[in-house]
Amino acid sequence: MTIVGVHGVGKYRYYAETGSVGGAAERMRVKWNRYLHAGLYGPDAPYTGESYVTEIAYYAHLLTGGERPAPSREVSRMEPEERLVAAAWLKQLGIERLGLGRLDEVRAAAGETLTGLLRRLAGWAVERLGERADDIAATFVPEVAAYFAGDRAAARVKACDALADTMRRRQPRVLIAHSLGSVVAYETLWANPDIEIELLITLGSPLGMRNVVFERLLPTPVGGRGRRPPNAGRWVNIADKDDIVAIPPALGDRFDGVDLDVTVNLDWIDFHTVEKYLGSGALNEHLKKYLAA
Repeated sequence: MTIVGVHGVGKYRYYAETGSVGGAAERMRVKWNRYLHAGLYGPDAPYTGESYVTEIAYYAHLLTGGERPAPSREVSRMEPEERLVAAAWLKQLGIERLGLGRLDEVRAAAGETLTGLLRRLAGWAVERLGERADDIAATFVPEVAAYFAGDRAAARVKACDALADTMRRRQPRVLIAHSLGSVVAYETLWANPDIEIELLITLGSPLGMRNVVFERLLPTPVGGRGRRPPNAGRWVNIADKDDIVAIPPALGDRFDGVDLDVTVNLDWIDFHTVEKYLGSGALNEHLKKYLAA
């Protein structure tokens, strides 16, 4: 089999439930296969254990120091780095998804503190997008903050090493990367030119998110442009039009070498989960020849 996956945010629970990295990765692999089966053959098609994904590269435990504290939804209890990530993310979310205009001007006019602005933005997000926005924020913000704690942060290096190890063992032709996993995939491919793949598929990717991800990538984008890793033959990016992590949904405007940007409409409430992406059918035409092989 030729496909490896790398997961997104909020997956520490698999490690907690199974007690091991291998157990967590295998539990996720089984789910990914079931989701992809639904995308390939329809949601009502019986699943009898078909295998499409060889392995999920697992790294969630590396972002937590081995234990997962309860995520804080209260801005005043966030760590300083988490508050900065939340501010930059919610600012873009407000401008691009909630239609709140120039938030810098709103903040200046109101003389509002960062904490006050964050609370107001979070309230707007929940009001317009539902509690799902709150759930995503509670995992996305602290895990992104942990990953980008520094250029050589232990979590960042170890997450990329975990994916590189999986890729070398499995030697896949395809890498499917969801959410924060697309950042891990991008940096891992650049850092390991000996690892070659034919196809990179990113799902719900925050790679283009200004002031949260984009400018902090390694290698650093030049002239406001990133590039497809040279050891990836093709790059297909798929994002839901309302995904509040994939800001902007299309990556071609910020990265050279994106062969195709696909915008999908998954679910107005459940717009970011890998289940919805894999089950949408949007990957089918790109995976067809690899599954046939």
